[in-house]
Amino acid sequence: MRFPRSSGILLHPTSLPGEYGIGDLGRGAYQFVDFLHRAGQRVWQVLPLGPTGYGDSPYQCFSAFAGNPLLISPEPLLEQALLLADDLRELRELPAAAVDFGPLIESKAQVLRSAFLRFAQNATAQQRAEFERFCAEARLWLNDYALFMALKERHGGALWTTWEPALASHAAQAIQEAERELEQDIERQKFLQYLFHVQWMGLRRYANGKGIRIIGDMPIFVAHDSADVWSHPHLFHLDKEGNPTVVAGVPPDYFSTTGQRWGNPHYRWFRMAEDDYGWWIERFRALFQLVDIVRVDHFRGFEAYWEIPATESTAVKGRWIKGPGEALFRALEKALGSLPIIAEDLGVITPEVEDLRDRFGFPGMCILQFAFGAGSDNPFLPHNYVPNRVAYTGTHDNDTTAGWLASAQDAEREAALKYCASDGHDPVWDLTRWLLASVADTAVVPMQDLLRLGSEARMNFPSRLGGNWSWRVDATALTDDLADRVRDLSETYGRCAPRKADNAAASTTKTEE
Repeated sequence: MRFPRSSGILLHPTSLPGEYGIGDLGRGAYQFVDFLHRAGQRVWQVLPLGPTGYGDSPYQCFSAFAGNPLLISPEPLLEQALLLADDLRELRELPAAAVDFGPLIESKAQVLRSAFLRFAQNATAQQRAEFERFCAEARLWLNDYALFMALKERHGGALWTTWEPALASHAAQAIQEAERELEQDIERQKFLQYLFHVQWMGLRRYANGKGIRIIGDMPIFVAHDSADVWSHPHLFHLDKEGNPTVVAGVPPDYFSTTGQRWGNPHYRWFRMAEDDYGWWIERFRALFQLVDIVRVDHFRGFEAYWEIPATESTAVKGRWIKGPGEALFRALEKALGSLPIIAEDLGVITPEVEDLRDRFGFPGMCILQFAFGAGSDNPFLPHNYVPNRVAYTGTHDNDTTAGWLASAQDAEREAALKYCASDGHDPVWDLTRWLLASVADTAVVPMQDLLRLGSEARMNFPSRLGGNWSWRVDATALTDDLADRVRDLSETYGRCAPRKADNAAASTTKTEE
């Protein structure tokens, strides 16, 4: 699907400014949408919105369907008398410059527990009806997720394969007993999803009303420690104890002699095909209710994926296995209609992967930081782009562009500066200009690059355990001057509508002539 020519900003909601220890869906999010609008941007790209697990990564979530309760804003809950000002004291004491996930998770859980108890005691008939309507509409995933999280809480956060065998195997009698024993905890988990849904949908409507589309993100694989794997074990390659027999990753390459072993369980695609990929249809349906466009991470895995025996500690001894390919996307189209999907097609991509991408008209991705090491035919150089692409200076996994320039080899840095005719005074902006000038239909720039921040503002180091995903933007940085400069650039290269005042002036001039 071709997208209209536009530009936008990549910023995950956790990175928004705010006073409660993490960016959320409250006032700071609406102010950011206003900034996007002033800056003439038509796209806001976010990372996966699910409830984060190990390492706080949005790419390792407890559910492929649920929202992250950490993103729930306390502000509307104060207005609804579900929270009192004193409930937020600990959250206000958390650092504002970066997310400190340890104390944040503990403090916010207590705050949200207080909100639930007040709702349970004082909800009006209308509020209760709205909550129950949400539960009914989301029942296909919500019931299993809420029970999974309640059980996980009861077991001190332990991996589900360590629970009592009857619970780990989802035995009917054990599940019924757990539902009775944990009724209030299950209800609380559903309530948190209700709050997330109400707040997110309100924010999305506000963004859409200002002409801004939201690009969401779907990891191809799901975490082993998730409600999805626990409640649908037949869809994954697991042994009788529920542990993966084969796991996901990528083979050794130029960047890693041992490859990458991600550890996610692989799908039993033949089982998924038996009901015409019903689980995938519901997964996409749920995400399309939250966002306008979906970036599918590791798209190449749908054509063929690297299968690693779970007993291996590295990705070296793996093999390529054919994925569902065209059959999956035909099923999705049949159920959902036209698919506004971006194919993350980075890495070693084969002609078969390109054919699958192009057969459905999905735009691929171009990363400017990858452009300056292999001659003038490098596909990441802007003069080699084709229109049906989404172009980035970098992504959440890259260093910031300023950080990359500072650490790049001399020859690579010099090639980048020469290409964009930069005098070195403001090279990040010069590179951004070339990105927006390209023929790529969509150009997306991380907020850190618009602010010309260095490696200290990097979002994720893929090879580093801990210390990721914590960067937050300073509210004072989102100035009118920056918005004007970004808008000027987007207007120059036809990526946003001209200012109304400019239109009026042009019309007056033409009349006078």
